[in-house]
Amino acid sequence: MHYQAILNQIADRVRHFQGRGKVADYIPALARVPADKFGMSLATVDGDCYSVGDAHENFSIQSISKVPSLMLAVGQIGGKLWERVGREPSGDPFNSLVQLEFENGIPRNPMINAGALVVTDCVLSNTRDAKQAILDFVRVFAGDKNIHYDSEVAASEMEHRFGNAALANYMKSRGNLANDIEDVLDVYFHQCSIAMSCRDLARMFLPLANKGVSPIANTRVLSEARTKRVNAVLLTCGLYDAVGNFAFRVGLPAKSGVGGGIVAIMPNEFSVAVWAPELEESGNSLVGTEALALLTTLTGKSIF
Repeated sequence: MHYQAILNQIADRVRHFQGRGKVADYIPALARVPADKFGMSLATVDGDCYSVGDAHENFSIQSISKVPSLMLAVGQIGGKLWERVGREPSGDPFNSLVQLEFENGIPRNPMINAGALVVTDCVLSNTRDAKQAILDFVRVFAGDKNIHYDSEVAASEMEHRFGNAALANYMKSRGNLANDIEDVLDVYFHQCSIAMSCRDLARMFLPLANKGVSPIANTRVLSEARTKRVNAVLLTCGLYDAVGNFAFRVGLPAKSGVGGGIVAIMPNEFSVAVWAPELEESGNSLVGTEALALLTTLTGKSIF
């Protein structure tokens, strides 16, 4: 498969989709990102990596960070996590409070904000320094020790924390958060502020494409069974209330972030990351979705 030629073709063909979405503006640092940025990297389980465009430029991964945190928490406490967070698609916006009220403070899945806060709470309870543990996890499996938290983004998210604080307070009132709310929010906003490139993201997600083993760190991250389950959650919950359309068009487990990134998995073959800051109505990268749809079309590879 000539992946580099395919990525070059995709970069050329998606340009006419630019200008149709909107850059996230509720965080000043995100609002300043040029809307026409585009990068894409594909990393194979054999260790090869192919890139195009702005694939080596760091950006705020935002909700994509929910995946390494989930991998860390599942590795720490296993199936006990699912006693506190569900595995079903939400069908509602990623920051919805309404669903929590109907379901007694148990988030529908770990990919919406409420669920990610529970996962963060689990990491806090099982790690001496949760912020360092999450950052170390990402650095090791991306193979890049220079990955860092963006303190400006983290501070801005804390300043505008009220919606997430409402989620955390409600879950605390229902007994589904063990740690102090401000501590949970601090770790959560820091993980969302992680700045990485498409190349780093594609490499960091390789364990999910390789039955739980990182070819970068040459170590097992998750068991095969838990890898299967994380991928299942990504397929059904990774793109919020647009997850069905994404599965229909792209056909890969994936996770998006409002920074404009999407990472997708082709089991046993590759992981791929794309960055294009303009978002569609559900908060997913518009151009990134088109790029991944083209990838599965041109390669003929999806899980279906």
